[in-house]
Amino acid sequence: MLNLSSDIDSLSNFKRNTPEFLRQLKETGHPVVLTINGKAELVVQDTASYQKLIELAERAERMDALKASIEDMKAGNVIPADDVLAEMRRILDGKQGR
Repeated sequence: MLNLSSDIDSLSNFKRNTPEFLRQLKETGHPVVLTINGKAELVVQDTASYQKLIELAERAERMDALKASIEDMKAGNVIPADDVLAEMRRILDGKQGR
């Protein structure tokens, strides 16, 4: 979680105090928002926190796909697997019979 009192700083300060920022990033796991001319421009974070963020985003994408699949199922927009497999067998049998 971003802490507004300690996780926003200038790029100039980050350059001057990089070792201290690296220690902070690793200890807290919080990203740091870097500003240029008072405007937020960059976000810096340690690799472990970034990996967690990527994993959470991937999990959210899978959940969205699952929710969409469930809605399709509830709406009757699906074909039972047995029907699909039977149709595939008919197609394959027809191609082998040529």
